[in-house]
Amino acid sequence: MPSSTVVTGLAGSLDAVMTRLQRGHGDPTLRRVHDGWWRAMHPAPGPALVHFRREGDDVVVRAWGEGTAWAFEHAPTQLGADDRPELFPPAPVRLGATGLLAEALAAAVIEQKVTGAEAFTSLRRLVRRFGEPAPGAEDEHHPAHGLVAPPTAEQWAALPGWEAVQVGIDDRRAATLRRTMAKVPALERVLARHAGLDVTPRGEALERALTSLPGIGVWTAAKVRQQVLGDPDAWSIGDYHVPGVVEWRLGGPAEEALEPFRPHRYRLELSLLSQGLPPRHGPRRSLPTHLPLRADWRGGSHGRRP
Repeated sequence: MPSSTVVTGLAGSLDAVMTRLQRGHGDPTLRRVHDGWWRAMHPAPGPALVHFRREGDDVVVRAWGEGTAWAFEHAPTQLGADDRPELFPPAPVRLGATGLLAEALAAAVIEQKVTGAEAFTSLRRLVRRFGEPAPGAEDEHHPAHGLVAPPTAEQWAALPGWEAVQVGIDDRRAATLRRTMAKVPALERVLARHAGLDVTPRGEALERALTSLPGIGVWTAAKVRQQVLGDPDAWSIGDYHVPGVVEWRLGGPAEEALEPFRPHRYRLELSLLSQGLPPRHGPRRSLPTHLPLRADWRGGSHGRRP
């Protein structure tokens, strides 16, 4: 197996592609460094630690762990090599596709109907609690030391309810998480059956399968399509912020305003968001206090439980 592989011509979009995967600055699966990014992931063969390093216009990819071969094979797609941003000149945003369904679906369910701060804290604590330390970074001086590969679908499906409540996840989301993660093998078969389709029809097939499950709506399905497939049309319908940004920038109801831009509505969404949010006219949402959280939940230790 080669020690590294090179993805040509994509160094310029590396930061944008990786930043869209990052769940807050304390995300234990991603770390930005001066020359690129470290990423811990858990594909089917096993956990992997991947270093994406800029070298001129190219990205040099190195990997460690049981998932190394998978990481090399999928590195170009993850960096957006298969995407065609030039097909939409008004917003030529490059989209990566992780191919990691369990990772994206777990995060999207945890993020349902709560603030980003709540969701990121809950997700961070569960990943550290149930994930695996990034292979190859055991030395405390390693630049990726402390990164964690996320739990598998099977681990998410077996999450005890009391563990979810202790990190701020209510019973409804916890039940949805367990139920949907048990369906990941079936959802992966849906993707396999539609592998010959273009990305957006494939994303629509995945959305139909996802939204047939209790507790999964179009917002969650869109988030999964964005991350797993890099679907350029999977705009964040039902989002707390996005429709307001679209209406502010384009005028009219968001769905109607975006309709002429199929199949690049998500690409346009990202371009509009990069231009800033509309003026705020109301108070910020506050974090809830009604769940029986551990005392250290809001900002405590980032370490793994003994």
